[in-house]
Amino acid sequence: MDVTTWLAVAVFVAVYVLIATEWVHRVAAALGGAVVMLLIGATDPEHAFFSEHAGIDWNVIFLLLGMMLIVAVLQRTGVFEFIAVWAARRARGRPYRLMVLLTVATGFLSAWLDNVTTVLLIAPVTILVCRRLGLPVVPYLIAEVMACNIGGAATLIGDPPNIMIGSRANLSFNDFLVHMTPIVVVLMIVFVLMSRVMFRKAFRHDPERAASIMEMNPRDQIKDGRLLLVSGVVITAVMVCFVLHTWLHLEPSVVAISGGLLLLGVSRLRPHDVAKDVEWETLAFFAGLFVMVGALVQTGVIGELGEAAAEATRGNLAATTMALVFGSVVPSAVIDNIPFVASVSPIVAEIVEASGGAGEAGVLWWAFALGADLAGNATIIASSSNVVVIGIAEREGHHISFWQFSRYGLIVTAVTVTVAALYLWLRYFALA
Repeated sequence: MDVTTWLAVAVFVAVYVLIATEWVHRVAAALGGAVVMLLIGATDPEHAFFSEHAGIDWNVIFLLLGMMLIVAVLQRTGVFEFIAVWAARRARGRPYRLMVLLTVATGFLSAWLDNVTTVLLIAPVTILVCRRLGLPVVPYLIAEVMACNIGGAATLIGDPPNIMIGSRANLSFNDFLVHMTPIVVVLMIVFVLMSRVMFRKAFRHDPERAASIMEMNPRDQIKDGRLLLVSGVVITAVMVCFVLHTWLHLEPSVVAISGGLLLLGVSRLRPHDVAKDVEWETLAFFAGLFVMVGALVQTGVIGELGEAAAEATRGNLAATTMALVFGSVVPSAVIDNIPFVASVSPIVAEIVEASGGAGEAGVLWWAFALGADLAGNATIIASSSNVVVIGIAEREGHHISFWQFSRYGLIVTAVTVTVAALYLWLRYFALA
């Protein structure tokens, strides 16, 4: 590697340390790192701002912005309070029951919606219901975003990396249902059981608060019925377009921003008031992160890592499968899994072809998808949904540090990836 490549690696490591230690705010660190990458020539404006695989992913940015606009309008209807009271009543105020209800619902929704959309919808509900019951907010948010990352692995449309893998490998929606959904169901069960132990200190039952919740009528929480009806129509249309986006030839970002602007236009709300509720810091953080990771792609660092992993196990399908599951974890935990999958999927395609084609070696795609998706739980910057939840929590006065998240995330990632690897080995090799 040349001097520029080494400098790019040094800058990325330095920014990562700043984010992990919180010596500098994560937004300032990411944007500062992006500027340095441009100054040292690790990337250039053309790639940083206009390259699909080595720069800012505007599809992700506008997907986030569109869904943030929708959620900002939806907050004014009172529907989140409605769901919060309903969920608390269903759980009868019991903290662990509530966590199971919220995490299972999150995991299910994330299989059919993209992860970011899911957490944008579920996080405000969680904050409200925890406040109603006097429960600590942070453990519930962490549990939900982890369930979201697990559940999103189940389908083609559940997680952006899956969409990219499906496109690269020509895999259908049904292919993901057959090969990914069974293991995700197992992983969700494992995670729910782990949550009982990991977050046990958060399960403080308050009988008085629980009793007061049981007396509340969820319908009384609705503030604007007309706006709720209009929002429901727009959101339904957006969700249908998400599911059918490959047939409609519309990017999810186009669907989201169109829905967000349409809802803003028909809501009769002042755009300035709605814009104040958009997580602009989160969008800026993503932009900086994309530029930095794009610089590593542009200098060839990520590609070389992928090729080295492929060379280490060439010729042995079972060993290559295990290498892809575990080998995808570390880089996906350090950088957002979206640019990682975008840069490494061409290498996986070559490995699959060299190993006998999609028929015999198709398991490699499932190994790659599971490793990248599940590694999203390891750190706060490993998945787009993590970053969004951290931003929402901070906005509401609940700080989640890098290490507070990773303390749970590393354990969950280690367990779920190991279970996934064991499942792949049993299904495709031991019992085949």
